[in-house]
Amino acid sequence: MTAKFWQTKTLAELSDVEWESLCDGCARCCMIKLQDADTNEVAYTAAVCGLLDLNACRCTQYPARHDLVPGCVVITAKEAITFEWLPASCAYRTVAEGRELAWWHPLVSGDPNTVHDAGISVRGKVVAEGQVHPEDLESMVIKWVEV
Repeated sequence: MTAKFWQTKTLAELSDVEWESLCDGCARCCMIKLQDADTNEVAYTAAVCGLLDLNACRCTQYPARHDLVPGCVVITAKEAITFEWLPASCAYRTVAEGRELAWWHPLVSGDPNTVHDAGISVRGKVVAEGQVHPEDLESMVIKWVEV
């Protein structure tokens, strides 16, 4: 069995193409999160960034997303291990923590749809934040994302 790049390289050693391919397309990072000011605990909501294509689970303005959405976080190799709010299923966090990618990850399965088939992606579970009044976000906290 030949080792895969994510098994032999650190996150910092990955090329841009390898880094981008680690993204499984779940879009959980695009979910609107609420952080408790006292405990710093992060809660995920069923609202997502308005730039997200809800079916494809991909950003419609990926190259310009940080300019268009000031709160859009840049996830880098250096920060992947420190972003404790990333879901436990996130490949960036998984690789940074030395764990194996799940069977449903497209790099393992060879199929970009397994992330959806396995129920990991946000497809069919979220609404665009523009459809939600900001005061209603707290009532949209979900429990199906493990942090």
